[in-house]
Amino acid sequence: MDKNVSIYWIRQDLRLYDNPALKAAVNNGAIVPIYILDDINSGEHKLGGASRIWLHHSLEKLNKQFKNKLHFFNADPLQVISEICETEKIYKVYWNRVYEPWCIQRDKKIKETLNLKGIETNSFNGSLLWEPWEVLKNDGTPYRVFTPYYRRGCLNAVGPRIPTKAPQKIQYYEFQKIKSLDIESLNLLPTHNWKNKIIKKWNVGEKAAEQRLEEFISFELNGYKEGRNFPNKKNVSRLSPHLHWGEISPNTIWHKISNLQHLEINNFEDTDTFLSEMGWREFSYYLLFYFPDLPRKNLQKKFDNFSWDNNSLFLKAWKSGLTGYPIIDAGMRELWSTGYMHNRLRMIVGSFLVKNLLLHWHEGEKWFWDCLVDADLASNSAGWQWIAGCGADAAPYFRIFNPITQGLRFDPNGDYTRRYIPEISMLPNKFLFNPWDAPNEVLKESNIKLGETYPKPIVDIKISRAKALSTFAKLKIS
Repeated sequence: MDKNVSIYWIRQDLRLYDNPALKAAVNNGAIVPIYILDDINSGEHKLGGASRIWLHHSLEKLNKQFKNKLHFFNADPLQVISEICETEKIYKVYWNRVYEPWCIQRDKKIKETLNLKGIETNSFNGSLLWEPWEVLKNDGTPYRVFTPYYRRGCLNAVGPRIPTKAPQKIQYYEFQKIKSLDIESLNLLPTHNWKNKIIKKWNVGEKAAEQRLEEFISFELNGYKEGRNFPNKKNVSRLSPHLHWGEISPNTIWHKISNLQHLEINNFEDTDTFLSEMGWREFSYYLLFYFPDLPRKNLQKKFDNFSWDNNSLFLKAWKSGLTGYPIIDAGMRELWSTGYMHNRLRMIVGSFLVKNLLLHWHEGEKWFWDCLVDADLASNSAGWQWIAGCGADAAPYFRIFNPITQGLRFDPNGDYTRRYIPEISMLPNKFLFNPWDAPNEVLKESNIKLGETYPKPIVDIKISRAKALSTFAKLKIS
């Protein structure tokens, strides 16, 4: 076999533009692009339902970009790649790194095994602005607080690389003996209609990601600093699923936004705030790299002694958007109907779960993992630890979001809430976030029967807050 044939192993890099592993593989010669669904090594972090829906459609788009030359497998990657290399006599493999702990362990084993067989492995950074080991404190230890990590560490390190162009021409090698699957055989799509409800809310793929970035810059970046807090405003990028699946690189986004700062096209505060949000994404991966138990173990060990409740009815009501608190229920219904939730709502519903319902943050992390199209192990774990008060640079536990005042403040006209809870849409704004306070005649005029057409609150907000603070106060400080 010609030494200039290689495997390009696709993971979370579903794009052609600014793809360092693909570029290196194409420069080497002909390629065999493969995607392997790995439900074997992933364990409890097997892809959730919404992620699989997105992945299916994104792979369809990518396969067209590869002129339908993409090969699919559903097995252990070590077994698949070893068999391809041995059977087809291929001696080089290229991939972009992924940073989930189970992936790091798997890829290390793959590298060692293939190298012993004389097969060259080449890995690249295609998904982070800074590698975790490139940003450390002066004493060589990792940061645990975001602001010094980002301002002192990242911004003083070597800047993110300049994006590279997509390959102009790709040569493909055709398998002689190996048989691969088609995309349908991966069985990524669930059988129920949820898949149709979610995907109709999104445009998937590399071209869609590029278009979304341009739309954000043109119409929504201006006013981002303040507007991003209001779920009914459009000052959010909605780039997170595109970023997670690598349909667009963080470098592409970073340099486009940074250039606006230099050109003074947009408000500096808006662009600076957006870039710092990208910094938070980096920080989540950084924490996961240095603290691989992040998805399951409290970074602040004193929370190991926290007395969580185990109320399955509360959890079911929270998941279903039937808590009786409209802003909470609106957020949870947005999640179920779109595979996405506005970031402000992620904080509000998270606070309610762990502090008003006293349910373990693991329950929220698992539900988000299954329901979010942008479900990302690093961001999901770090975010839930942050809201629970047990993570690095976390919100203090005693900071408990009040769902009534949060609704009034961030959805003042009630447009967002009414969109997802139509059964209370006729309520006047005065009672929209606290319908139990509405006089009977107002409820009647609004066609609402509390406890029937819309639930009564499952907990009292003041009593549950006091209970949470009391539980927190009992923690033994370690």
